Amino acid sequence: MKNFSLLMVAFLIFSFSHAQGKNLQETDEINATIEQLLEDAEESINSVHFDQALRELNTALELARTINHPRLIALSSSIMAQLYYVRHEHDKASTELLRAISIQREINDEAGLAYSYLNFGKIFTAKKVFEKATEYFDLSETLYKKLGDIEGQGTVDLNRGILYLNTSQRPLAALTLFNSAQEKLRTSTNAYEVGRVHFYKARANLSVGNLDRAMAEAEKSLEIAQRNDFGGMIQHTILIQSRIEEESGNYADALALLRTNNQMRDSLYNLNKEAIASDADARYGLDAMKSNINELTKKQAENERTLKVNKLTTILSVALITILSLLTLSLYKNNNLRARANDLLQKKNSELVTAKENAEKASLAKAQFLSTITHELRTPLYAVTGLTHLLLEESPTENQKEHLNSLKFSGEYLLSLINNILDLNKLEAKKVEMLESSFNLKKRITDVLVALKNSAEDKKTKLHLEFDADIPRKLKGDPLKISQILINLIGNSIKFTENGDIWVRVKKLNQTDARVLLRFEVQDNGEGISKEKQKAIFENFTQGSLQINRKFGGTGLGLSIVKNLLNLMESEIHLESELGEGSLFYFELNFEAVEPAAPKEAGSNDIPEPLSNDIMHNKKILIVEDNKINQMITRKILEKNQVICDVADNGTIAISKVKNNDFDLILMDIHMPGISGIEATREIRKFNETIPIIALTAVTLEESLDEFYLNGFNDIIPKPYKTEEFFQKINKYLSKEKTPA
Repeated sequence: MKNFSLLMVAFLIFSFSHAQGKNLQETDEINATIEQLLEDAEESINSVHFDQALRELNTALELARTINHPRLIALSSSIMAQLYYVRHEHDKASTELLRAISIQREINDEAGLAYSYLNFGKIFTAKKVFEKATEYFDLSETLYKKLGDIEGQGTVDLNRGILYLNTSQRPLAALTLFNSAQEKLRTSTNAYEVGRVHFYKARANLSVGNLDRAMAEAEKSLEIAQRNDFGGMIQHTILIQSRIEEESGNYADALALLRTNNQMRDSLYNLNKEAIASDADARYGLDAMKSNINELTKKQAENERTLKVNKLTTILSVALITILSLLTLSLYKNNNLRARANDLLQKKNSELVTAKENAEKASLAKAQFLSTITHELRTPLYAVTGLTHLLLEESPTENQKEHLNSLKFSGEYLLSLINNILDLNKLEAKKVEMLESSFNLKKRITDVLVALKNSAEDKKTKLHLEFDADIPRKLKGDPLKISQILINLIGNSIKFTENGDIWVRVKKLNQTDARVLLRFEVQDNGEGISKEKQKAIFENFTQGSLQINRKFGGTGLGLSIVKNLLNLMESEIHLESELGEGSLFYFELNFEAVEPAAPKEAGSNDIPEPLSNDIMHNKKILIVEDNKINQMITRKILEKNQVICDVADNGTIAISKVKNNDFDLILMDIHMPGISGIEATREIRKFNETIPIIALTAVTLEESLDEFYLNGFNDIIPKPYKTEEFFQKINKYLSKEKTPA
């Protein structure tokens, strides 16, 4: 009957491919056929007919893809995972479930998700990862309760009871759950799950020594299994009955039942070994063929080696005589050959020098081209992001808001790409230099976390800081590079973690005199990275997979920049990750301790909230900018927050206005006609050392961020900027007491 159904399905696939979408009734019939195939596949799995189940699942999946039915495609993957689970192929089962869950989340198929979460819990129970199993059972139960599915809740109770039997050996607690499952499955037509309830009740009663009750439950399980031809359940129930008889002292009956169990086990193995063999035939057959080829190759090599030794003896004898004869002639010609070789070597050296110079010129041209392009893109992009922010602030309609948010996302994506290309370009062009200065590491990390807190909250993800209290309060190193590394690593974790947690840890490994070795860790419980992709993700423009790129976006440059920066700092990045279980990035760095740890800071690892924009109200800010569009955008953004703005078109006017007016902060562009922003800042610092000056500039390849700090700037905001970062840095300096730059 099932083979006839498969033939009918094949006919339907063929017909549907020639007349797709012509008849709604045909589509309904195909949906019903797929549902029946999936139901048949579940029965085949329960009856341990794996080959039949595999055919039914493949046919259903092909048909579901033909009509592009995502719910049925996902359900096919979930049931395929159940097949792999029963066959103890847990990695394959996990892969199928991840595929199913991805689709079910996208189409909001709560019933399908509940089933997939339940299967994930069963897999983790089998793998003895009990905490994860409990987590997935909780997710499944929540959805079943939401859907009002009593039978689904009963199945969750059953599997929780099985987990109790496997972990803490709490048979009484397990019995309570089995009784709850039996009550919820009382009207169920799912004979397999009902039979499992009685089977595990027999096991639990056997554990507490209630042998009569255990035998009664085993007989109920056996009766259901025999009536429905559940081969695996029959075998396991007979094995339980044998153990009950043994505990009761009925050794002859126990032995008879054990023999029956062994016969059934062998029968089931013979019945299904073709299905298992067909799945593994290509793999194991190829291994066997390779083994035979290797053996033959070894024998052939040995024979050839023996033959070569014999030939070599003869050849050496002849060669020795020949060499002695030719030696005189060789010495004669040697001087001529040496002269020719020297001429050729000089020619090749000249060619290599020319090729090296051409390669350096090409590399410099590429670097200059990328620098020019990224710099020129920043000015129009600044207008795009700034005007988008202003339009979003002006109460747009819902349709306009949707379009503006899309424009904002695209602008921020392009900004990220430009910044990453510039950073990578600097690293490749060896324009990045190390800066040695003293800094407070904990404050530096806290500033990074405050800057990223809003992005994390958008993904409903919490940031945690664990900072070793023994770390010296002030260290000597390059704080900018450390910030850049942590921003890339934490930002990467935020992108791939939703409704989760991210931990940033800094530990002191050892300290010798003034040198201290620290370990930095960034850990998340997000998507995770497969083993085969873990090395590749540190290469340029590489992500974990095409699906990850489509789902999360990004350029694949952040981790490459981290790797290059750490190489520059004589360290390297390490990664530990499992697909679906999160990732751990860590690295180690050496510092010079300048000031010992402060006891009062011990345990203060809370991340402060970002400063409120209220700080800016009624503050006077001078905008030094020659581009009229940029002037207008920056001024409007600030005035929206009740800031009193003044504008200077160039550095000369800025110096004059600062001398004659009292400002709370200066936003200084760098590239302006006349004197540059750097020169203007140096002049201002001659008569005013306290006012905060922030560089607002499109950074180029030739510029070093360290140069800005050395010339009197308090901070840098690269253009174009995210509005949140813009406000955060301004608020940071407006909230401080004025101190020398």
